[in-house]
Amino acid sequence: MTAPRFLGLQGLVFALVAAALTTVYITQPVLPVLRQEFGVSASLASLTVSAVILGIALANLPFGTLADRYPVRPLIMLGGLVVAACSLFCAATGSLSLLVGARFIQGLFIPALTTCLAAYLSRSLPVERLNVVMGSYVSATVVGGLGGRLLGGWIHPPLHWRYAFVSAAILVLAATLAAIRWLPQDEGVAEAARPAAGFRHLLGRRDLRQNYLVTFGTMFVFASLFNYLPFYLAGPPFHASTHLITLMYLSYLVGILTGPMAGWLSNRFGNGGTMALGAATFALAILLTFIHSILAILAALALVCAGHFSIHAAAVGSLNRKLTAQRGQANSLYVLFYYLGGAAGISASGYAYTLAGWPGVGALGIVMLSLPLVIGLKERREGA
Repeated sequence: MTAPRFLGLQGLVFALVAAALTTVYITQPVLPVLRQEFGVSASLASLTVSAVILGIALANLPFGTLADRYPVRPLIMLGGLVVAACSLFCAATGSLSLLVGARFIQGLFIPALTTCLAAYLSRSLPVERLNVVMGSYVSATVVGGLGGRLLGGWIHPPLHWRYAFVSAAILVLAATLAAIRWLPQDEGVAEAARPAAGFRHLLGRRDLRQNYLVTFGTMFVFASLFNYLPFYLAGPPFHASTHLITLMYLSYLVGILTGPMAGWLSNRFGNGGTMALGAATFALAILLTFIHSILAILAALALVCAGHFSIHAAAVGSLNRKLTAQRGQANSLYVLFYYLGGAAGISASGYAYTLAGWPGVGALGIVMLSLPLVIGLKERREGA
């Protein structure tokens, strides 16, 4: 693959993943508007976000299996059409229950755009280019997560949240059609004829379990910090406004640059070394949050994102370098552990915050970062 075609592939991957992830969080900034418009409680309005995440969690493993057995282009086309159509339905419906139902269906088909794409990349690219492209993949998840929030609550005025769904549908459809038109031919599908070893076989491999533990651990910490950050900054000694706290989340943009950079570092120093370096950076960032200074918090959050997305990009690159079969299933397990880590981290850190405040959340995070640190050092010694 020539350099221009490789850059074009990176662009396609970035566009498709970012568009898919934009859909997930599109209602998050306008939940108060939905609560008032539909006359429901905050918890019911929040189903418009949690329903998507539930759909992703349920469908991720089945789509991983499909990606191992069939070419990914039809799967991507199906996913893009369903996600875009549901977005248009969300823009038109006047029923919250139908809105939540459509959001759940979107979640069921988003893995067709993300997990299936990761499986395609892992069987189509040489090792040295896979690391770089998976870095772009991770950066796209950053842009999508932030972009969805901005699309729903800033680019379109909150009261016009329905137009945000129309914009999201256009983005998904355009990215899907571009991927179908320009993705190189999928020549690696030969696994349907092989005996299906199943997810138990993948979980039985120690080398793959290490990658799943890494993503579980880093997302455990990352989700916890950003979930309890508003409570920390709103209290003494900061007494930060909601506007200032919201601006703090723009540190998430650091992950856009970190993904491809982590791919380059992995090629130079190994995936294990990059994971260990990311864990050390992440731990240092947590220590910086204990300084009672807004500037220190800003610097810490930038380092949090740099550390987290370095670990994430290196871990997913390491995973796919180890695979010769069951790529879709292995990547779907990776995403499952990613979401499980976030859910477990938010829950466990809630108890830590109740018992010991922000220092409790930070201390628990540093302990959990021992997973990517130790596993990264181990992989580095083994030459991974």
